[in-house]
Amino acid sequence: MPLVFGDIYFPENFNTEFAPLKDKIENLINLSRSAGNERRYSILNNKLMRLCLLVGLSTPGKRDEKAVEAIKLQKGSRFQASFFTHQELAPLYSALIKLRYKNTALDITNNNTLSRIIGAEMYRGRDTLMTDNNLENYFFSTGGRTALAKDIPALNLLIGYYGDAEMEATLDINSRAITNAQIIIAGATGSGKTNLLAVLIQQIRSISAESPYPVNFLLFDYKGEFSDIQNNHWLSLFDVDRSCILDPIERPLPFTPFKNFTGRPINEINLYSTEMASALASLDRLSPSSNMSNRLSEAIVECYKRTNGAPITFTDMLKEYQSRMKDPDKDDSISSILKQLDRANIFDTEDKADLICDSFIVKMDGYPKDGPIAKAIVYFLMSKLNNIYEQLDKQAVNDEVVQIRHFSIIDEAHYMLSFDNRPLRNLIAVGRNKGLSIILATQNMADFKNKGFDFYANAQYPLIMKQQTIDDKVIKDLFGVSGTELQEIRTAIAGLQKGELIIKDQMAFALGMGNKYKKINVTHLI
Repeated sequence: MPLVFGDIYFPENFNTEFAPLKDKIENLINLSRSAGNERRYSILNNKLMRLCLLVGLSTPGKRDEKAVEAIKLQKGSRFQASFFTHQELAPLYSALIKLRYKNTALDITNNNTLSRIIGAEMYRGRDTLMTDNNLENYFFSTGGRTALAKDIPALNLLIGYYGDAEMEATLDINSRAITNAQIIIAGATGSGKTNLLAVLIQQIRSISAESPYPVNFLLFDYKGEFSDIQNNHWLSLFDVDRSCILDPIERPLPFTPFKNFTGRPINEINLYSTEMASALASLDRLSPSSNMSNRLSEAIVECYKRTNGAPITFTDMLKEYQSRMKDPDKDDSISSILKQLDRANIFDTEDKADLICDSFIVKMDGYPKDGPIAKAIVYFLMSKLNNIYEQLDKQAVNDEVVQIRHFSIIDEAHYMLSFDNRPLRNLIAVGRNKGLSIILATQNMADFKNKGFDFYANAQYPLIMKQQTIDDKVIKDLFGVSGTELQEIRTAIAGLQKGELIIKDQMAFALGMGNKYKKINVTHLI
């Protein structure tokens, strides 16, 4: 019988213990100097672990039972099942472990013992690759293969356990049975929202990052926690490093916020200019006169005429707008916001990075959360994703799952929900067709009740954490309850502790019986 690789835990201190090998591999692959904005290759943790395991198991020699028993496990950090099934290698791992440990008294069917064996083999592989020229010999003898639709990973995100039953709580993100992959989170300060976001990102990345269909992410880090150098160890959980962190105070974000209309008809530019004028006014809650709005639209169109449809800049817009003012030295509300955006210099003049094919964390804590600069960063990157969306091929599909390419993750999302945010709405409404999804986190569940857009109706998974105020109308709309059932859910929300949430119980709704919600204890990750 083959071994079952379930509930297998990481060896303790993997990041520090295997760091020298990680550095050696990256130094071997990367050139001594990089050109332009080329990013250095960084080996993913899953790939590094699998490489060490395969090398360890392929190395003959007597296995030391005491060395295995001495391996310490990192409880709470388990391998995804896909780690062992990747490239259908589980039977090979099973056969090699049986071969190497047949003359020991170790019980290889025990999960803890098997976890320690796997850890010991990783250490053996690490030591082998660090010796002489073994790394080069192994590295240059490996090959690749073409990605197939059957290789799309099933994104069943393990976020914790239901109640006290120790039953795994998972979110099915990409099976063909669900309508969308959007997640919205409502949780007051201190509810464990940041940890939940980290768990979601870690699960998405650990399942997909090494597959032929990786899911990348764009995280707007309003509080600066994910980009804080003191929390560097968080990044390895997401299979990224500090090169993914973008700080617009230090240097412009490597994207132009504006659409490219090269070769496109003028009527498309006219429509875009009207939308852009409305968006700029919304960023600072302006109420411009019709004359101001028309001037701004005309200025945007003229800028595009000067560039022959190539992306423009805020500097260009400001100059054109001021040229249409009676007194350019006397600011109105539009020229004032344009000056702020121009001075902030938050965007580059061209795209110098791939927003979909890489993961990024945008450091946002240097700006007022409700200010126009912070709003502009999120708004225009959402707009950029919409522009990319239009050019993407439809995502890959197989009989069971669809490809997810990218998640945008907006913490403190209430700052972006209080105005007509068309790019965000578009991504939520139609992004699934191209594999683009959203995770929105805010403090109060009422923040998602928007006059122009129902975020609850468009979210596959509303996750409710501890609230400062509990909105009965939201509970009624979300859970379809009243009377005693509504009071039960109110009581459940009021009693939530840090790291707990409730989720709608779809099975109870389908059967028309039982509790309409389930409580989940979220995995403690950070």
